[in-house]
Amino acid sequence: MNRLFGIFVCCCISLLARAQSTTPSRAPLHDLQQQFVDLRFGMFIHFNIPTFMDQDWADPEASPALFDPKKLDCNQWAAAAKSANMSYGCLTTKHHSGFCIWDTKTTDYNVMHSPLKKDVVREYVNAFRAKGLKTFLYYSILDTHHKIRPGFITRQQVEMIKAQLTELLSNYGEITALIIDGWDAPWSRISYDAVPFEEIYTLIKTLQPNCLVMDLNSAKYPAEALMYTDIKSYEQGAGQHISKENNRLPALSCLPINKAWFWKTTFPKDPVKDPKMLVNDDIVPFNNAWCNFILNVAPNRDGLIDDNALQALQAIGKQWKNEGPVAKLPEGEAPVISSNIAKHQPANSSWSDDMNIMDFANDDDFTTSWTSNTTVKQPWWEVVLDRDKPFNAITITEAGPSITKYHAEYFQNGVWKPLFTGDNKSRVKIHRFDRVWGGKVRITIDQFNKAPRIAEVGVYDERR
Repeated sequence: MNRLFGIFVCCCISLLARAQSTTPSRAPLHDLQQQFVDLRFGMFIHFNIPTFMDQDWADPEASPALFDPKKLDCNQWAAAAKSANMSYGCLTTKHHSGFCIWDTKTTDYNVMHSPLKKDVVREYVNAFRAKGLKTFLYYSILDTHHKIRPGFITRQQVEMIKAQLTELLSNYGEITALIIDGWDAPWSRISYDAVPFEEIYTLIKTLQPNCLVMDLNSAKYPAEALMYTDIKSYEQGAGQHISKENNRLPALSCLPINKAWFWKTTFPKDPVKDPKMLVNDDIVPFNNAWCNFILNVAPNRDGLIDDNALQALQAIGKQWKNEGPVAKLPEGEAPVISSNIAKHQPANSSWSDDMNIMDFANDDDFTTSWTSNTTVKQPWWEVVLDRDKPFNAITITEAGPSITKYHAEYFQNGVWKPLFTGDNKSRVKIHRFDRVWGGKVRITIDQFNKAPRIAEVGVYDERR
């Protein structure tokens, strides 16, 4: 990778400069989120080197020679999506084993070194746009071939990620959404500090201001707020299910039409999911809850969608039509995108309940909580930063809604100073304010319904 480092950094700088000279003005995020949920239904396309290995996760040392779809026809994919009345597609440009299916200058591990020698991303965007369909791209941060994995992230690897995203967002026209995977999920373990989320997010918005950033991280973060994503995501096969009754956020739910994401040799004969079930249990109820549904349809080793999947898509199109915009999306807080400077810092509190001590409120784990002892009338919790730092946002996530009134202070030059008072009764409370400098933050709980349980407190210095 060292040999290519200078090449892809120069490429990145050149593409970024070109993109900045032609980028459109940024639409309000709420408008983009509304447009996203109005799309209602689309096609996920898992097609990459795992297709040729009968696995969902490929061998990271698999030879590019394996990637040989002799009948690749992205026009067939687009026609299939259109037959189901879908509005868009999303292609796996790079999955977890690091093989790139576009003409990248960042690595030799790409489709141009395969027998195909054809830019699949280019073929895909051209075919889908020709059918009037929007184009999304999927990109994995986790990359086992290039050793972008937890505990071993280097600055050079971060620059490689940025260079690859710059290519994808500079060379293929308007990308409606970028779906990112393998980042700060419990299974990937690559944190938003190791690969800085705010830096990547800002790059994406600089290149394409109206491209929605979607990180598939919902297994970790609360359903009531957008944390490190513009759209809340739910992978049904991983046990992530949206609340159709209580959701108030723009959302995406995904499911494969087959039993797995990438094509398997048994797929042509295996039954696919029932079209009627997909319409009645997924598309319709999700759309009514501001949730877009994306159905994965995996092309085979020839680069074509199997007949049984094609027939199912046609059946969906006969049963369901896109009736236009969904109900107006509720207004919400802007996504949290900055690093949490309170994470894993020393904490203090009033008397805790049993083992549920103060450290559980900033351990980067929303399943654990600091719990106040039931006898304490005005509980408090504070975090001690390693030095005075600037910050302009705080989040308080309860294990369950109980706190009704509270106030926050910050410690500066030996004095506690008021920061804000709050009466937000939601489980997740987000407060933004003018930047201050301090070495401690304290939250005092003035009124509550039952003993407060705080799952996580976040302190951020957001770019604005």
